[in-house]
Amino acid sequence: MPMQRVALTVLVAGIILGPMQAAADEDPYLWLEDVYSPRALAWVKQQNERSLDVLEADPRFEPMHREALSILTSEARIPDGQIHNGAVYNFWQDKTHVRGLWRRASVASYRSGKPDWETLLDYDALADEEGENWVAGSVVCLEPGHRHCMIEVSHGGKDASVWREFDVAKKAFVKNGFYIPEAKSFLAWVDADTLLVGTDRGQGTLTNSGYARTLVRLTRGARLEDAPVVFQGQVDDVGVIPSVVQDGGVARVFLQRAVTFFETQYSYRAERAGKADGDLVQLPWPLNTNLEGVLDGRAIVTLRQNWQYRDEEYASGQVLAYDLVTGDVEHVFTPAANQALQDIDVGATGLVLQYLDDVVGRAARLSRDEDGTWRMTPVKLPDNGVVRIVSAGGGTDEVLLSFQSLTQPNSLYYVSGSGIAAERIMQAPAFYDASDVVVEQRFATSKDGTRIPYFIAGKRDVLARGNAPTVQYGYGGFLQAIVPVYYEDPARPQQGGLAGKMWISRGGVLVISNIRGGSEYGPAWHQAAMRARHQNAIDDFIAVSEALIRSGVTNPGKLGAIGRSNGGLLMGAVLTQRPDLYAAIDCGVPLFDMKRYTKLGAGASWIAEYGDPDVPADWAFISEYSPYQNLRAGQPYPEVFIYTSTADDRVHPGHARKAAAKLEALGYPVLYYENTEGGHGGTANQDELAFRTALEYTYFAHELMRHHEPAQPQ
Repeated sequence: MPMQRVALTVLVAGIILGPMQAAADEDPYLWLEDVYSPRALAWVKQQNERSLDVLEADPRFEPMHREALSILTSEARIPDGQIHNGAVYNFWQDKTHVRGLWRRASVASYRSGKPDWETLLDYDALADEEGENWVAGSVVCLEPGHRHCMIEVSHGGKDASVWREFDVAKKAFVKNGFYIPEAKSFLAWVDADTLLVGTDRGQGTLTNSGYARTLVRLTRGARLEDAPVVFQGQVDDVGVIPSVVQDGGVARVFLQRAVTFFETQYSYRAERAGKADGDLVQLPWPLNTNLEGVLDGRAIVTLRQNWQYRDEEYASGQVLAYDLVTGDVEHVFTPAANQALQDIDVGATGLVLQYLDDVVGRAARLSRDEDGTWRMTPVKLPDNGVVRIVSAGGGTDEVLLSFQSLTQPNSLYYVSGSGIAAERIMQAPAFYDASDVVVEQRFATSKDGTRIPYFIAGKRDVLARGNAPTVQYGYGGFLQAIVPVYYEDPARPQQGGLAGKMWISRGGVLVISNIRGGSEYGPAWHQAAMRARHQNAIDDFIAVSEALIRSGVTNPGKLGAIGRSNGGLLMGAVLTQRPDLYAAIDCGVPLFDMKRYTKLGAGASWIAEYGDPDVPADWAFISEYSPYQNLRAGQPYPEVFIYTSTADDRVHPGHARKAAAKLEALGYPVLYYENTEGGHGGTANQDELAFRTALEYTYFAHELMRHHEPAQPQ
């Protein structure tokens, strides 16, 4: 090599490697961010073996594993479904169908409580046939016919996925049909021969967050790389997303520029028979607005900030109807101070609302009179539980609602197209004996005086005796309300059914914390823990912990904490700020290194939630709670259980890896488990989820029930 080239190579290497070397000197565990490097994977293997040697050897692990597997693969679970064009569509997993089935039954059959299922797609058979580790994702179909569908599958459960066209009538993938290669993509049907697609099409088509920057119009038979760009965002946006609502023969096309994680700029155009009614226009809504759907030419939107429009002030939290032709606005729903809208769906002639009333679930119908007045009528459901819209919309006014609590298994209710009386059509079995379990809602006072609700569940005699082994769950972010459910999201092991069988039945107490950052009391509850106010969520969780100890429910030697994702960040913060309160901390798929979070996974998309660590003013408040930078030697840290997934392309596994490595280097014992697949869920199927859930509750039993807990539930 000529001397000049050698010198140039050394110079370039110095320019490139200099900052990297400096970062490595500052952070000796930076190499663990290289997800699939042999060195990092060898470290993972060693950590897994050591942790499993401890937890699988505990006599409680095997019975807990059997219990979790029985619940998560139970065929007696309610097969939640969505109504489309006279049929109920359901995704189902059990012991036989580990990857799952997509299937349907007639509404009449489903309503009878004994659905006559017709399998549309067997994901296990698909994976075997194609020799791929397919994990099922979303299904997007053209309404109202629900025949033309795009099926999402991913390798190992990653966010990056493949989309393929599927013909429901033929129950088969369409030969030479629409196909979107692996990427983090968004798409929507305009008509049977047209998709709007946001995906990775090469240089310049992605934002810094790794999502689509451009939207293209893809017509049948055309190549994706040749599709014309119809919309473009900025490189610093989170991404651009297409949304199309079929409204009485009109395709209502909304092109969404996600400026931040919570702020969206909407542009709109109507199309009839594939032809535009007019130009694409930017809508005047404030950025913190959520589009819920369209009814008779009126966009139904939820405000998350105040809006001054045409000499009128509209308050944050309100639901409005915006006329897409005239721009006129109608009031639809205004929550009371103790209420918070959780979900809203648009049916054929009206709306269905799901909302919280002091964290107690409610549902209602909304209909519009000819004079523009919207009338709200509550749906008649049991009280003191959690209500969820299972199905509403899809071109019908028929509604499916679920009702549950920490002690009451799911019940599924059918509401006719014109009624408010709820007919119970299915009832899930009890996963544990809750006859002597007490559930109470209590309130703690946070550092700034805010009242923080929380739910506590345990056997009557256990609560009366006090000083019980207790697991406290928290999340506190991204507008996610944490409600006391029996069984809803199987990735969260703090639910009543799983926790009841594996923890409460063994003499433990479960606590659900409704800390700020969620949406339990509307947008303001979330905004109170954003950016520089994030410490409020941590203070709220600590306040609940202190209330549990002060009231004698438990003591620091028997109190454990659990959280995942943003809740994993919460776990890291309480570990570093108040380790004296906890004897066990379960930290799942966590954010941990908040100095580098924007450079890992999808982290750049969350700047609106946390702030930007590269901006000195933001790092000033982020650094106060970032767990990784606040780990110290000589602290009373409990032995932490940390888990993640190698395939998590949302919250990078480097966070969890570096947390465990640094704790170890500081001299603390740590249990670490990394599943090799599963994406941000941490697992790819129910078998893997049962295994990890058993590890989590075995860990809590190991740390909090050292002297009195039997191997079998009481």
